[in-house]
Amino acid sequence: NPSIWRKKEKGMCIAVFIWKAHPLYPFLLFLNRDEYHNRPTKPLSWWEDTDILGGRDEVAGGTWLACTRTGRLAFLTNVREINSNSHTKSRGDLPLRFLKSVKSPRDFSEQLLIEAGEYNGFNLIVADLCSMTMLYITNRPKHTGMSVTEVSPGIHVLSNASLDSPWPKSQRLECSFKQLLDEYGESEIPIGQAAERIMRDVAKEDSNLPGIYSPECEYQLSSIFVDTEMSMGRFCTRSTSSLAVRSSGDATFYEVYLEKDIWKEQQITFVIEKMIDGVVSTS
Repeated sequence: NPSIWRKKEKGMCIAVFIWKAHPLYPFLLFLNRDEYHNRPTKPLSWWEDTDILGGRDEVAGGTWLACTRTGRLAFLTNVREINSNSHTKSRGDLPLRFLKSVKSPRDFSEQLLIEAGEYNGFNLIVADLCSMTMLYITNRPKHTGMSVTEVSPGIHVLSNASLDSPWPKSQRLECSFKQLLDEYGESEIPIGQAAERIMRDVAKEDSNLPGIYSPECEYQLSSIFVDTEMSMGRFCTRSTSSLAVRSSGDATFYEVYLEKDIWKEQQITFVIEKMIDGVVSTS
């Protein structure tokens, strides 16, 4: 029943990425998707009759992370809040709308401004890898309205508050990511192995938590890798994704995902067309 699943929409996610600050990878992302265990989902694939590569929510039809061969990229996390409205639009449609659009990240954000209030709290990253432009868009806090910020070069963590909010698990993930980058230096990173290494962290925190949900719920969600029971069922990390874009334009998208309680993995490589702005063109 789709209406039941809309009420259960809770996908959280946590992501760490480096942007325009690595000698080999103009962009490198690791992302965990946290969702109800039984919410129907399609794993990483090329979407039929489109240029879109990513996983897909089979309930509302959107995505949490996807890209295109032409260098458009979008990923999403939900904002942790207690007063969500079950009658709002699905946030997973936001990345999809950008990927299907031909608008620049800035023009897309201006279009979104007039309807940002029709969604529950979201954090959205949209990027054009051909122009090397990346924006962070959020509609929280409510009283300030939607805000748009250009993402600066460097390492960033996006959880369920604003970009780079110092939540304990975000700080721990950033530290692990920095250690990983230092370890490999300018060498190729085995992104599947590396993502599982730092994104499978199950350590929990009992202090300095956001205090939005109950203390027990906050504790259960304080790990980078989540697996807990909630009032509406098992809630867990359903997939771990990595997306690595090299300065040559070669890209690798890796996903390990949970399907019928079995972890499966796959990796898809492709070439981003016409990367410019200091990055080698592949055209």
